[in-house]
Formats: sequence, C-alpha cells, structure tokens
Amino acid sequence: MTITSARPSTPTAPPAKFPLAGLLALAVATFLSISGEMLPTGLLPEMSSELGVSESSIGLLVSVFAFTVVLTSTTLTHLTRRLPRHLLIVGLIVVLAISAGLTAIAPTYELVVASRILGGLAHGTFWAIGGAYAAHLVPREQVGRALAVAMSGGTLAFVLGVPLGTAAGQALGWRPAFGLLAALMAVGAVLVWRLLPPVPTPADGAEEARAADHDRTRPADADADADATEAATTMVPATGSVPIVPTRASSAPRRRGSLPKPSVLGVVFSCVITAVFMVGHYSFFTFIAPYLVRSTGIAESSLSAALFAFGIAGGVGLLMVGWFLGKRPRISIPIGIGVVAVSVFAMMAFEGQPTPSLIAFVVWGVTFGALPPLFQTRMLQVAPAKMRDLASAFYTTGFNAGIGGGALIGAIVLDGAGLDALPVLYIVVAVVVLGLVLATDRVLAVRSARS
Repeated sequence: MTITSARPSTPTAPPAKFPLAGLLALAVATFLSISGEMLPTGLLPEMSSELGVSESSIGLLVSVFAFTVVLTSTTLTHLTRRLPRHLLIVGLIVVLAISAGLTAIAPTYELVVASRILGGLAHGTFWAIGGAYAAHLVPREQVGRALAVAMSGGTLAFVLGVPLGTAAGQALGWRPAFGLLAALMAVGAVLVWRLLPPVPTPADGAEEARAADHDRTRPADADADADATEAATTMVPATGSVPIVPTRASSAPRRRGSLPKPSVLGVVFSCVITAVFMVGHYSFFTFIAPYLVRSTGIAESSLSAALFAFGIAGGVGLLMVGWFLGKRPRISIPIGIGVVAVSVFAMMAFEGQPTPSLIAFVVWGVTFGALPPLFQTRMLQVAPAKMRDLASAFYTTGFNAGIGGGALIGAIVLDGAGLDALPVLYIVVAVVVLGLVLATDRVLAVRSARS
C-alpha cells in the first residue's frame, strides 16, 4: 500500500462505488437462511403428523438450530479464518441448501434433527462472516448503510419468508416446501458467487494493513463530517479492495461524537449489550400473541395481520438505518432503546383501547427493526479490522443466546408472575441496557482520548 500526499495538481482516487448489487445478493441469501431456520414453526402439525412425534418436538428443531449456532459459530469462524472469504460464504450457502434438501427427504425425526444441526453449523458462520463481509466492502462511514442492505433479508424473512414458506407447506406439503427452499438457496449461492465482490482474507494481512492505515489517516471527527470532500492523503489499496479517501489529516483533534478507536473492549461491550437487550425483547415477544389479544382487544384471527404490520414496521426501521440512523449509531441506539421502553409502556397504559395500543405496537416494531443492525453497526465500527469476522461471530452468539435465554426467562416469569409481568420485565431490561450503552460509550470515548 502506498500513501501519497494530496496536492492541488494531483488527482485523488474517486470515491468507491457502493457495491449495491453484491449486497443485495447477500440480502437474498440472508432472507433464505432465516426462512429456513424458522420454517418449522409454521409447519408444526404437518411435520409432527408425518414424522410421528409431538408438535413440541418439531418446535425443538428451531431450538436445535439456534443452539448449534450459539455453540459453534465462534469456533468455526476462527477455524475458517484463513479461507478466502468469497469462496467460504458461497460454500456456506451451498451447505444451507444441502441441509434443507436433507430435511426434505429425511425419513425419520432423528435424521431431520441431524440435517438441522448441519444447517445450524453453516448458518452461524454465514451470519458471522456476512456482516463482517459487508463491512469490509465499504469505508467505516458507510458500514451502517452496507449492513442495512445486506441484513435486510433477515427482516424480510420474518415479514414474507416465513408466511410464504408456511403457505407453500400447507398447499404442497412440508417436504416440497423444504425442497423448494433448497433449490432457491442454490440459486442464491450462484447470485452471491457472481455479484458479490471479493475481499482480502483477513489472515493474509492485506485487509488489516489497509484498515490500519485508514485508521491512522482517518480524522477523529469523520463520523460528524462524513461528507466532507477535503482530502489530505490518498490511499491506494491492494487490487480488488475498496479505495478509501480520508477527509482530513490525522492530526485533527478528536471531537465530541467522533468514532472511538477500534478495540477488543468495544467489541465485548457491544456483544454484551446486544445479548442483554435480546433477552428482554424475546422474554416478552415470544408470548406477544396472548398479550396482544388482551391489550388491543383484536380477535385471534386478526393476530397474523397485526404481526405482519409489526414486521413491515421493522422493515421501515431497517430502511431508516440505511437512510440516516446508521451514520450515527452512538446517538441512534440510546434514542431507539428509549422509544422501545416508551412504546411497551404505552401498550400497558392503553390496554383495552385497540387504536392507541396498536399504534404503540407498530412504533415498537419500527424501533426494534432498527436496533439490531444499529448494534451490529456499532460493533463493527469499534472492531479492529483483523478481528471483524471473529467479532461478528461473538455478536451472532450473543444475539442467539439472547433469543434462547429470553424465551426461557419469559416462560419462567409467565408461570410464576403471569402475563402482566412480561412487559414490565422488558421495560426494566431496556432501562438497564440504556444505562449500559451510555456508560460504555463514555468509557470508550475516554480511552480513545487518552490514546
């Protein structure tokens, strides 16, 4: 890598083109991956009847998948760190396709479980590498936008993927539904292979060196002035990577609101905060159906429409991340957590009043749609380039542990204290997380100012 001083007569490298096509292909793969993870929840009667097991046993297929992710994603990400990222991510999608295909033809419940474990192995590594891959393609200031595009498939899977998969399973049978999913995953692998730009393997040192030079020359106030055009240096990265044009000299003093310096501590803070927040969210959301019926007074037959509205609202929140929220996650995250707490409180306060309760529910959906990508954006912004993949694996582990732990804690609270205690628990957790966010941001800012 060479660094040349910018002079009026010396043309600087043009800004890198945003890799939209590749990120959309990654979003398609994400959509199919999440759809495959959650598909058994919509096909409980069909699968239990044919496989000769209880519906709760079919429900455990989702748990098996999720806990496989929790237990293996970090280790597998570390073990595959020297493999080419592009080849690896395509291979993981192929494994997901094989898993879905094996589920479609498995003659016994035990073999279905085995196929789900195979899918969980690939899914956790795919999510860990997918988020980091998107971050490797763009400068730090565009990480939020890149993640919003690449991870949009996750939100759309809950909005459209699971309902469409359930409809296909009910119309054609659960085995053809998984077979169709396997075929679509194979198509998704081809799209990613053709459209997603390659990035250097972190272990070869190219990406680390590029990012290290970027961090040295990147101004402290770039987060606040991301659109500035004055360039003090031009960096020419290795062939195939994304050129980055810093905005000012590295000697500029740090300003309030600037990005903290990358550190392992920042990654730890981000993953812990994400896990705790997910525990609070899923302790309530897992049992939202009975609460929603009572809170809003809607009929059970209308629950699907209400949940669909929640999913659409989450998609709006995701778009807001790509549009403007992702540029300043340090501000957006505390505001989002506060809005979540207020929205859930409003659902409690307006219980029995359908209109305000549903409005509060939809607002909650918007903010929850924005918060996970904001958490991941913040984590990748503070992660050293050499450990972005590993950091994403820890994030994935924390996220899935929060889902499983939240559902378990919610069930315990429901049995012990009743349905009314669940939103209260969520609000308490949200307040705790808000305090953690403010405190850890302060710690990272102080550490960056001293270094």
